Amino acid sequence: MENRPRIASVDIMRGLTLLLMLFVNDLNMKVAPAWLGHTEADFDGMGLADWVFPGFLFIVGMAIPFAISGRIKRNEPVSGILLHIAIRTISLLVIGILMLNSGRVNPEATGMNRNLWALLMYISVFLIWNDYPKGKHKLLFIILRAAGVATLIFLAIIFRSGSVDDPGWMITGWWGILGLIGWGYLTASLIYVAFRDSVAWTMAAVIFFMMINILDQSGVLGFLDPVKPVLGIIIQGNVPLIVLTGMFAGILIRKLKESGDEKIILMLVVMGIISLALGFFLRKWFIISKLLATPSWGMICSGISYLLFAAIYWLADVRGLTGWVDFVRPAGRYSLTTYLAPNILYHAIWMSSVPVLIYKQSSEPLV
Repeated sequence: MENRPRIASVDIMRGLTLLLMLFVNDLNMKVAPAWLGHTEADFDGMGLADWVFPGFLFIVGMAIPFAISGRIKRNEPVSGILLHIAIRTISLLVIGILMLNSGRVNPEATGMNRNLWALLMYISVFLIWNDYPKGKHKLLFIILRAAGVATLIFLAIIFRSGSVDDPGWMITGWWGILGLIGWGYLTASLIYVAFRDSVAWTMAAVIFFMMINILDQSGVLGFLDPVKPVLGIIIQGNVPLIVLTGMFAGILIRKLKESGDEKIILMLVVMGIISLALGFFLRKWFIISKLLATPSWGMICSGISYLLFAAIYWLADVRGLTGWVDFVRPAGRYSLTTYLAPNILYHAIWMSSVPVLIYKQSSEPLV
């Protein structure tokens, strides 16, 4: 197990879910089939778009055991691992908040075009968080990163939302997609650092956050409202639940690698069936709703992810059939870049007022 090659199916599923995320975000739902999009908050059901994000959360969790165990194997101290987790979490939260607020810019109060503000923000994010090559041009990379930091600080200072007479500033709100990932990553990573590859403790954590999600949906956790503006995603339980189900899958793969791929696939399928059954059982009390972050929705999405990953694992890592998805593997390895890059293109197009995205303006149904 220690000499195991990189698991191809992890990158493949991460890349597939990421590309699907970009696809559903770009849909014109006036013309696209309803099953491709999101359902309303009070609708008991889900479309493809309602699975894509939790599918990505699942794979975020799955990668955690491999990433942290690799650091442990390199004899990195726990303090260093915790620092890495903190930096990654803060990075995701900051970028998530910036993305969330880019749509709230009041151009008149800010003194800058909304699309220009967003464009500069995304460019700054790339300058700061880019993985620069080691060795040559170190001074240049330091200057580029410093320029990114300075630009972000400037953009944050001039940012104004609301109106000219009653301006506002940035909010955390629902933290944005990357912020949600950050909170889920933080929770699951700390649990992994504490309990490592323990199947029992990880399953206990899954059950704990499922119960937290149930209690929150039932209105029992109202006494925690004062801390919800900061810790609300953890208290709600849904995002940590989904990430932890993925982490449990990653631990299963690590624990069962010596037992053979057949046993790994069997356990993934079993967990998928159990998760689906539990999700539909919980549907008696909680509708299937992404926007409400119900436990039934969370468990059904995790069940789908278990089964989909089992299929991809069999194709890619057992049969070695990866050619059909080679185009998504780079997206899986460089997921943050893949997710952020289209936004630069969009805001540049919107700022130019050139009707390139005319397909998003059609009102004629496709089917």
